[in-house]
Amino acid sequence: MITNQPVLSNLQIELLKLYANGVSDKQLLEIKWMLVQYFADKATEEMDKVWEEKQLTKEDMINWTNEHNRRKSSH
Repeated sequence: MITNQPVLSNLQIELLKLYANGVSDKQLLEIKWMLVQYFADKATEEMDKVWEEKQLTKEDMINWTNEHNRRKSSH
């Protein structure tokens, strides 16, 4: 019987190797924090690219915030 098992990504494989060696709870929290920081930095880099490409300004962000508040209060 052939089943469609999901293929692990390269990141998942590396993490499984790490976990096979065992880490303390403190180390696990530190690793999680490093991953959060890494992906937050990548998201910020992409956001900055879009910001530059579209030549957005601080005023654009303020206007968007105000638009959201107007919509929310009109319901």
